Amino acid sequence: MAEPPDVWAAARSLTPARIGLRRAGASLATAPSLAFRLAHARARDAVHAELDVDRLTGDLSAIPLQRAPVVVDSAARDRQTYLLRPDLGRRLSPDTEAHLLTCDCDLAVVVADGLSARAAQTHAAPLLAVLIPMLQAESWAIAPLAIVRNGRVAIGDAIAARLGAAGVLVLIGERPGLSAPDSLGAYLTWGAGPQTTDANRNCLSNIRPEGMPSAEAARRIALLLGRMRQTGYSGVALKDEAEVPPRLG
Repeated sequence: MAEPPDVWAAARSLTPARIGLRRAGASLATAPSLAFRLAHARARDAVHAELDVDRLTGDLSAIPLQRAPVVVDSAARDRQTYLLRPDLGRRLSPDTEAHLLTCDCDLAVVVADGLSARAAQTHAAPLLAVLIPMLQAESWAIAPLAIVRNGRVAIGDAIAARLGAAGVLVLIGERPGLSAPDSLGAYLTWGAGPQTTDANRNCLSNIRPEGMPSAEAARRIALLLGRMRQTGYSGVALKDEAEVPPRLG
C-alpha cells in the first residue's frame, strides 16, 4: 500500500516548529519521537554546560578592544547554585567585584553564560567583531569587556554601576528551546542601577545564524544605543525603529 502524500512537508520547510508529525497509532512515529528526545537532551546539556572562559578570551582577542577583558563571577558559586538561586546570579561575587575599576567610559559590555553557555561561547565574539568597530566609529568610550560566569541579565546593572558607565549591553545565553539550544540575547539598559527593572531594558533575541544574524543584530544594537545616548533613557519608552532589510531567497 502506497504511503499517503505528506501534506505538511511544505509547511515544515518554513519553520523549525514541530508540525504535522507522523504518528503510529496513538503515538508519535519513531523518527520524530527520537528527534524530540535528542532536542530535549541538547537543551538540558546547554543549561548545565559551563563557559570556557579561556577559549572565549582567545576568540575575543581578534577584536580591536581598547582594553583587555576582565573575568568576574556572580555570587552563585557553581552551576547548581546558579540554577537554584536566580537572585545570586544577579549579584557580583565580592571576591571578583574588586576586578572592576571605575573608568572614563560611557558603555559597559558584558558577556554572560546565562542559561546557555553554548550561545555565549559561539555567538558573542562574531557579534562583537561587527559591533565594536561600529561603536568605536561613533566615538563610544567602551569599558573593559566583562566576562561573567553564572550571570543573569541584571548583573549588568551592578557592573555598569561599578564601572561608572551610563549604558550597558549584556550578551547572554537565553533559555534553550527544543529548536534552539544556542540562542543569544542582547539586553540594553541606560542609567542602570539598583532601581532598574525589566521595563527599563531593550532586548534583541534569537541572535544566531538560523535566527537574527550577527550583522543585523550589531546594526540594531548600534542604532538603539545611539538613541539611548541621544534621549537619555531606555526600555518601553524607546522603540526599536530600525528598518528590517528584506531577506533574499
